[in-house]
Amino acid sequence: MENYYFQLLLSVVLLLGYLFSKWTISKLLKRLGIAKKVPEIRVKNVTRYFHLVLFLTLLVLVMMVWGVDYRGLLVFASSILAVIGVALVAQWSILSNITAGVIVFFSFPARIGDTIEIVDGATKMKGTITEINLFQVLLEDDKGQAVAYPNNLILQRPVIKVATTSANKSTKATLQKRLEARPATPNGLKS
Repeated sequence: MENYYFQLLLSVVLLLGYLFSKWTISKLLKRLGIAKKVPEIRVKNVTRYFHLVLFLTLLVLVMMVWGVDYRGLLVFASSILAVIGVALVAQWSILSNITAGVIVFFSFPARIGDTIEIVDGATKMKGTITEINLFQVLLEDDKGQAVAYPNNLILQRPVIKVATTSANKSTKATLQKRLEARPATPNGLKS
């Protein structure tokens, strides 16, 4: 009976630690987003991703406290690690784009409204960033066409940030007006 109380107490401590960690991660990511001038929707997406990882960690720890068979837990953990490995290696995997989206959140030097060039072999793609989300970076080229560039590819290609000029600053405001004026397509993206 005493072991039961210890397990219950340890589970409550883990739950409180989870809630504190979740709150701390949310605050840190929000501050980082403000410091890097990242749109709030990107901060929310990355925060959800970290909350999911934190919840899975809590789940594994609680299962260990309550004596779940370690062999089953090792199979579970190795399966999770295999999925994460595929996400980091597979070029066309959705998980790879989500993982790359988190990396782009923390380290991508360009912001919405900046003009960039992506060097893809012998060709270059130039455009103004209109949105950065967990799966792709949306660009608008010189002809006004929308281009979706996957996050995992943007990490693999050289990206040149075109210097911001006074003309480009006014372009940011114009771009924002054009984006707001566009009708939404059935999939929720602006056309």
